[in-house]
Amino acid sequence: MGFSTSIHGQDLLETLEKEYPDTPQYEIATFKSTRISIGHSVENRKKGVLEIMAMNRFWNIPNYGGQSFVADKLSSRLALEYGISDRLTFGAGATTLEGIFDGFLKYKLIRQRKSKGGSPFSVTLFQNTSYRSERNEPFVDINLFDDFTDQLAFTSQVLIAHKFTPQFSLQVSPTFIHRGSSAFEEDPHNQFAIGIGGRYKLGGHVSIVSEYYYLTNPLKSIDTYDAFSLGVNWELSDVMLQFQLTNTRSMVEDAFITQTPNNFNFKDGNFVFGFNAIFVLHLNQKKP
Repeated sequence: MGFSTSIHGQDLLETLEKEYPDTPQYEIATFKSTRISIGHSVENRKKGVLEIMAMNRFWNIPNYGGQSFVADKLSSRLALEYGISDRLTFGAGATTLEGIFDGFLKYKLIRQRKSKGGSPFSVTLFQNTSYRSERNEPFVDINLFDDFTDQLAFTSQVLIAHKFTPQFSLQVSPTFIHRGSSAFEEDPHNQFAIGIGGRYKLGGHVSIVSEYYYLTNPLKSIDTYDAFSLGVNWELSDVMLQFQLTNTRSMVEDAFITQTPNNFNFKDGNFVFGFNAIFVLHLNQKKP
């Protein structure tokens, strides 16, 4: 009787395993925000979630003759991001520096599996389009302003990340940037870069983050430097506060990756201080 019960028990277990296979377990919160620091992370907003983002950059100009409070110059960007589905996000924003308007789509292609047999990486596709409405006076304009398409730029990225531990995540971001026009023949229309970014959770709701973008074929008409940032992210429920020390003044991908005008070093003190405030609204909550 015991042997018969054991056989029937095994048959029942096998039947249940076939009818109710194990649900794949995916890694969550590889990064705690849609931005690591200055660039996008693999994270998307869930369906029906609206993100409101206020981004700011403050910097000083050596031997600046004017009067200023806190900093000589300020650039701000206001943006909205909305989860069309759990995998697809749409976003749009406006930046005061050069009057840049941009919009993007972001699609989560692959999710990292916790168990064996699945992908060890999360992969997200990112496509941005930006439009410059103002000239870069009194500096050199690298774009023409003859027609609408001259002022457009397109950024395509494949965001590849792995969550090693609950504390540490790393991302690599191959990037392709195309500008609609060039004011100088020696400047490339197409530029390639690769970004690397990481997050380390210190404890509680505080993390250290850093990013670096290596540009393979920089502009020739002006001096540019690779973008770098080192910062702290602070989570407060549905609010994320991000603080950065960086050399980038712009907050749109094609601009800060290819047109950063100063180096990140401790010699001249010409750093840029960044501050982002991210607010999350859950618009699809069901009423009880």
